[in-house]
Amino acid sequence: MNLEVRHVTASEFPDWTRALDTGFLRPPVMADEVVAGRLASTDLARTQGAFDNGRCVATFRSFTQELTVVGGAVLTADAISNVTVSPTHRRRGLLSRMMAADLTAARERGDAVATLIAAEYPIYGRYGFGPATSITEWSVDVPRAGLDPRWASPADGGRIDLVDGADIRKLGPEFHDRFRALQPGATDRDERWWQLNTGQAPSGHAWTEPFYAVYRSAAGEVEGLAVYTADSTWGDGKQPLNTASVRRLTALTPAAERALWRFICSIDWITTVRTGYRAPDDLLPYFLPDPRAARIVTHADYLWLRILDVVRALEARTYAVAGSLVLEIHDDGGPAAGRFRLDASPAGADCAPTTESPDIALGARELAALYLGDASAVRLAALGVLTEERPGAAAVAESLFRTARRPWCPDVF
Repeated sequence: MNLEVRHVTASEFPDWTRALDTGFLRPPVMADEVVAGRLASTDLARTQGAFDNGRCVATFRSFTQELTVVGGAVLTADAISNVTVSPTHRRRGLLSRMMAADLTAARERGDAVATLIAAEYPIYGRYGFGPATSITEWSVDVPRAGLDPRWASPADGGRIDLVDGADIRKLGPEFHDRFRALQPGATDRDERWWQLNTGQAPSGHAWTEPFYAVYRSAAGEVEGLAVYTADSTWGDGKQPLNTASVRRLTALTPAAERALWRFICSIDWITTVRTGYRAPDDLLPYFLPDPRAARIVTHADYLWLRILDVVRALEARTYAVAGSLVLEIHDDGGPAAGRFRLDASPAGADCAPTTESPDIALGARELAALYLGDASAVRLAALGVLTEERPGAAAVAESLFRTARRPWCPDVF
């Protein structure tokens, strides 16, 4: 079968969109205005398709992204999205061809890392990606939580206001830039993101207008945003059994975060709160007098990372303690392959190729899993995917790479 893999032209973009929606099991017919909106925000020079006799049967797109790493520095990432292969053309190497072309271009541009959200776990490890952040979702049984039913407003002098999408488009970008500077694993949001996520731009999918809540400190500064929807469910005896589903909730301080969760849990008729995807060590359960009222309903990997430039990536972040480590990285001829000496500290790091004997040996996938501080070097050694070449070196790697709070990516892309 003669399958051509190449960049997509503007005239082919509607067919590429059809293939994309086919791959994600969405209706493969989309309004012209939605296709035009997608095209306007798509860099065709970074949009690939596989074609069989002129029909698009696989899709792949990347774009420039800013990723916050440990210590607050920002790395330019090659963000990969919209990856599909039509069910009629699986197992023909189409993803491998598109991935190779994209990562080669990313290295030539000087991107230090590549990122993606993996729909399926087994796919991307063979390309050197590793799961770098995780997510957990809770379902909160509000009546059981033990919260004071007399609560009406934050006790710290702050206030919560309900606003609309237009307000969020004004307040949100500046607030999110402040938030992501504090949160390893967070990424930037462009103008189209705000338009799509406030219903201003059509996405091609049914839009449900949510509620927007803003927390302002006593000084009037925006320090938290929450977006949620609610259903309308009533039980026997005319009792309300409504569920609030949080689409996103981010805050600059624990006080702001606590106030927003307390507000959502205090809404009349709400008996269940679904939290949406949170960091695994989220504070929410312990904001409740009875943490057992928060039941975990989802726990999974989330943001996947691929190191393209080891020296730049390792020097960009800070480390929990001071120490040195020689890493032997296996990458099957890929860009992360080699032996590197890392001299790290809470203030920063120096990294360079070396011929010294290695302390640990690991794959590019495992390095990516360690990079943002989520994975445990000691556990990776126990699993046999990280090798101690010097006794105690895994513990040193653990103390260097692990972070006090786990990284979190609050967005899908």
